[in-house]
Amino acid sequence: MNAPDEELTFAAPWEAKAFALAVALRDAGHLSWPTFSDHLAERIAAGPDGAYYEHWLSALEDLTVSQARATPLR
Repeated sequence: MNAPDEELTFAAPWEAKAFALAVALRDAGHLSWPTFSDHLAERIAAGPDGAYYEHWLSALEDLTVSQARATPLR
């Protein structure tokens, strides 16, 4: 985890976009951090060897679909 005065770093542009999307949804009142954090923790526990932002994106997708804010693409 980055210290408060450090910049976040991402391995690929899509990771930054996934992060920004979660922040935008939170800022608009469509997502709560505690709920998202719970979903993220479940994803990480289910596949601890996976990449962090892949879990992040999966948790975000699951949460937005379950709240009927998006429909699954697959």
